[in-house]
Amino acid sequence: MPTIGANVREIRIALRDGAFRVIYIATFKDAVYVLHAFRKTSQKTAFRDLAYARDQLKKLKETRP
Repeated sequence: MPTIGANVREIRIALRDGAFRVIYIATFKDAVYVLHAFRKTSQKTAFRDLAYARDQLKKLKETRP
């Protein structure tokens, strides 16, 4: 998902209850980091959800050695 950052990926889950998304990054050697998971309530992903994932990625990069 280039709108969030390089190498960021998304898992889309469709259930009877609705649609869900998991945004993650798996390029680090030691772990897969989930940046955000949420329920989709509209066709387009809300700006606040994209912004939250971007902020989490920024924090992750700042805290990793």
